[in-house]
Amino acid sequence: MLIIVTGVSGTGKTTVGSGIADALDLPFFDGDNFHPAENISKMSQGIPLNDEDRMPWLQALADLLVKSENTGGAVLACSGLKESYRELLKVNDKVKWIHLKGERDLIWRRMLARKNHYMKASMLDSQFATWEEPNYGLKLSICKTPEEMLETALRYLNVSVSKDE
Repeated sequence: MLIIVTGVSGTGKTTVGSGIADALDLPFFDGDNFHPAENISKMSQGIPLNDEDRMPWLQALADLLVKSENTGGAVLACSGLKESYRELLKVNDKVKWIHLKGERDLIWRRMLARKNHYMKASMLDSQFATWEEPNYGLKLSICKTPEEMLETALRYLNVSVSKDE
């Protein structure tokens, strides 16, 4: 099973994605860890990435998904802001999508509280400007607790996990 958790920075993609991976005993990959050094440098300086910057990164993630499909699946946390980006990541028709959504002010406060992350809160507006809301997959509100979000995501994936495990 291939699962991609998308959303602007600060929505909780890593928290939700790693929770899903743990529950399903699948490897978890945080897309942020696959950015080339040039992208990290730009973002660290508060410079938003453009499509040209993102293409090698997205291709590396798509390659990772293909490889993961051959070894039983994976969960990927990736912004996937534009439909063209998601099309590149859609390595087959069985990919399950979970899109995290929330109000800008809530996400802004979360980003300000983060420590040691190269994605600066000042870049949030550029992410919202780039975001093309998909019309498929689960749209999951970040107003819920992480546990509630995970439970909703697992229900969407048709997976039941016992709370006693």
